[in-house]
Amino acid sequence: MVQVRVLGIALDAARQHIVLLKPLGEESAEGRVLPIWIGEQEATSILIALGGDHAPRPLTHDLLVTLIEAVGGNLERIDVTRIEEGTFYAELTLVTPTGPLVIDSRPSDAIGMAVRIDAPLFVADAVMDDAGIPAEMVEHHDSEDEEKLEEFKKFLDDVDPEDFQG
Repeated sequence: MVQVRVLGIALDAARQHIVLLKPLGEESAEGRVLPIWIGEQEATSILIALGGDHAPRPLTHDLLVTLIEAVGGNLERIDVTRIEEGTFYAELTLVTPTGPLVIDSRPSDAIGMAVRIDAPLFVADAVMDDAGIPAEMVEHHDSEDEEKLEEFKKFLDDVDPEDFQG
């Protein structure tokens, strides 16, 4: 396993969101980056947490972290364990009052939780070898991500729950 950090969120040529994981200790333009395709909502949630911001109401990842803590648990680490037919798999390792617990998770959800509490992220060496790409291939557009994050925050500030009633 190699410990990684979230380098950022990017968009591919088809405008699909990608979370970029980078081994600790490597400069941004050196070594390898692991791109994992994720949904738009998960990308937004991760961007909010990376920016140190909070939504006015808890997002799903906030809720999960709160729930784990409320029952006396602690998210110890996240592991991206394997890739099968283009699908990534991850595990949450929890410390609970009754002992350790490992739970299957989508990587996007695991990362969304980890960035909220600064839990360590790890990627299996085989996953990095199979799916990692040279770091110089990654173009990261912070300004575009920041604009989308600001737009989403404005939406959250202005939305009224009655807007969603049929």
